[in-house]
Amino acid sequence: MANDHIDLTVEPGEVHALLGENGAGKSTLMNQLYGLLQPDAGEVLVDGVARTFRSPRDAIAAGIGMVHQHFMLVPVFTVAENIALGAEKARLGFLDRRRARREVIEVSERYGLPVDPDALVENLPVGAQQRVEIVKALTREVDLLILDEPTAVLTPQETGELLAVMRGLADAGKSIVFITHKLKEVKEVADRITVIRRGKTVGTVAPETPEDELASLMVGRAVNLTVDKAPAEPGREVLKISGLIVDDDRGVRAVDSVDLVVRAGEVLGVAGVQGNGQTELVEAVMGLRELRAGTIEVDNEDLTGMTTKQILRSGIGYVPEDRSTDGVVKEFTVAENLVLDQYDRPPYGNAFRLNPGAVAIKAREWVEQFDIRTSSADATVSTLSGGNQQKVVVARELSRPLRLFIAAQPTRGVDVGSIEFIHGRIVRERDVGTAVLVVSSELDEVAALADRIAVMYRGRILAIVSPDTPREEIGLLMAGITDPSTPSTPAVDPAAEAEPGAEPEPVSEVEPEAPGGADGDGAGDGAAEKGTK
Repeated sequence: MANDHIDLTVEPGEVHALLGENGAGKSTLMNQLYGLLQPDAGEVLVDGVARTFRSPRDAIAAGIGMVHQHFMLVPVFTVAENIALGAEKARLGFLDRRRARREVIEVSERYGLPVDPDALVENLPVGAQQRVEIVKALTREVDLLILDEPTAVLTPQETGELLAVMRGLADAGKSIVFITHKLKEVKEVADRITVIRRGKTVGTVAPETPEDELASLMVGRAVNLTVDKAPAEPGREVLKISGLIVDDDRGVRAVDSVDLVVRAGEVLGVAGVQGNGQTELVEAVMGLRELRAGTIEVDNEDLTGMTTKQILRSGIGYVPEDRSTDGVVKEFTVAENLVLDQYDRPPYGNAFRLNPGAVAIKAREWVEQFDIRTSSADATVSTLSGGNQQKVVVARELSRPLRLFIAAQPTRGVDVGSIEFIHGRIVRERDVGTAVLVVSSELDEVAALADRIAVMYRGRILAIVSPDTPREEIGLLMAGITDPSTPSTPAVDPAAEAEPGAEPEPVSEVEPEAPGGADGDGAGDGAAEKGTK
């Protein structure tokens, strides 16, 4: 059962967090409230009146809006056109674009959600696209706004901005249902927290509840929120990057003269605000992006000119940052996805045919070993939650002998239980002598996993520091500040990004400091959801 006798009450002007591990039933519950799914039993009350929602149109008419985890925007439309879509106002038989623009400007100014009504959505960063989705819901005059995993793809800065927006909307009388599994964000913004585990309500608690207690409620056991690892014992140089220069999709310099070494038996973490060249760096190593200059070697073997398939088969594992686009084939089964890079090799198959029996046996083993929550290894991977899709990718890449393991945003959109598991597997891979490169926009994750941290800013490595370095110091480096007395500049400045120019001197080994260094109207009487699936 996706939902089993769940009770939930949301009060006016409240941020109500819905917390649960991947696959707990959070999104299923909200899809019923938004009219995308129909409950088998139970009822929905809006302002004390029982309502039935056959479609999202019914939910919107009742004052309920939803921003999905994967945005429902048309990339080639402008912001105003996207917001008008589905609720078009005509003038002389044509779309009244002026009215649409006015509505966008009015709502964005009223709620502090700056968006350009004339901008094409495809040209907007992820955080701005999310603001468009929220403005779209607010133009429908909703009183209850559902945000489904809204911070899963946001940078830390964008996340902070969104939490402030949520608080402002609640102060203006809107009710917010915040679906997430990120404990710190919940504690920062929520008024109350309801925890769901395996389709059932575990309880509703206050945000003052300790993080370890919330984690235990989510997964049904004690969760270690820290990474346990012995000191690294680095060996030979495995990955050696020298003088690497790479351009992004626009032809703008993204990686600028980078030198990096990753040794066997160590984790090198790359820290930085998203958009500072980390994506292009990893893609270059994996043969997915052309090099303008420089060399990439693994065990003294030059990877230049090799295909991604050849690189993977040379003993390199790769977890891409966007699992839905680059990590899995959603139309394939879990079992098929687990052998994507070995499908034409014994015992799984050859150049002419697949061996379904061998694939099924190994898939069942990996599903159990990596705790992949699925009804069957024959289920399509699209039926899995995001966190379980990530486990499929991790299982595939760590189930063969490796010389180098590269993980980009390895726990993005993943719950605390899965984070604990994935972090443990990364450390285990390091301990068997594999060289590990971890790229993450989550500084806490980099500091927990890494034996050394390379801080990347505008395509350059500014410094390589110890994970014991105070977070404030690493944060300044992520903002491009090598001297604390230097005024701050944005970590990603589109105007400056096109011409990196003479930025702070790259790559210095920084000795860690000792720990402890510098340092309105209500929306009605509430809504309740009671349903059984």
